[in-house]
Amino acid sequence: MADPRFFSVAGPFSLKGLAAISGSRIGDGGNPEAQFLDVQPLQIAGPEHLSFLDNKLYLNDFSKSRAGACLVHADHAANAPKEMALLISEDPYRAYAKAAAAFYQRKNTEAHIAPSAIIHETAKIGLNCHVSPGAVIDAEAEIGQNCSIGANTVIGKSVILGDDCVIGPNSSLSFCIIGNRVDIHNGARIGQDGYGYAPGKDGHIKIPQLGRVLIEDDVDIGANATIDRGSGPDTVIGAGTKIDNLVHIAHNAQLGKNCLVASQVGISGSTEFGDFVMVGGKAGFAGHLRIGEGARIAAKSGVTKDVHAGATVGGFPARPLKEWLLGVAALRRFAKKKVN
Repeated sequence: MADPRFFSVAGPFSLKGLAAISGSRIGDGGNPEAQFLDVQPLQIAGPEHLSFLDNKLYLNDFSKSRAGACLVHADHAANAPKEMALLISEDPYRAYAKAAAAFYQRKNTEAHIAPSAIIHETAKIGLNCHVSPGAVIDAEAEIGQNCSIGANTVIGKSVILGDDCVIGPNSSLSFCIIGNRVDIHNGARIGQDGYGYAPGKDGHIKIPQLGRVLIEDDVDIGANATIDRGSGPDTVIGAGTKIDNLVHIAHNAQLGKNCLVASQVGISGSTEFGDFVMVGGKAGFAGHLRIGEGARIAAKSGVTKDVHAGATVGGFPARPLKEWLLGVAALRRFAKKKVN
């Protein structure tokens, strides 16, 4: 069970209720009225818990689990213990996400403005907002309804936040317009100067960064991520995109909708992602690239050229994944011969 000091569990939920929430169907013999109190991993779940199997590497754990119910693909249902109720799903992991969110619902914002918060008289704060101690909200900023602003966070002049946004402690937002239901985690920096200089023998001249950061609805930005504002065009983060901790996105970059960007990725200026691009950790992108819709970039890749829609690439410089893996294997064989 999650630590009750930090998490509040809802429920209980019946098996038929969990089937409806998760979009699954009850397997043969399952009691629709059986009640479940929480979610737990296969290894530690008991009869009162719901669990899930998504990866066949855990089939052994699944077959030995004491979980009262489990979300599972039909292909693995035969491996279940006899006493386990099954919820059959084409995508058990996604179904589990829906069920777990029902047990652990996002709390509504408690309306409160701390006395130590500094809010400019021209700023607008929506209904039911929570503003923590030490937060600063500058002139003409607009905060939507049901927002939470963390301790010591700075919301810069004229910044706009939509409804139901959560901004973590010690973050700074400037030169940006943010949609609804956006989560920005602790220490993120949004809207600072892009890295733009005209180099020369007499010194490097700073180029004014005159754009903004536009963040659409349902975006999640991880802790200590940084997103530079545009130099003229805007930097844009598309709706539904999820950005991990410690990611850097440079000026004028444009990410499409529902992209997934893992930790420590660096995206250089003016690079554009289509929708549903997936990027593994520590990958790096040169500037002015076009990454097509649905492309997948392996972890630690160095992307120096455009990537076609739907392609999977890896390595440095990044190339089609199979080609890269064959090259790695050939190099290993060559090295082994030289050693021997």
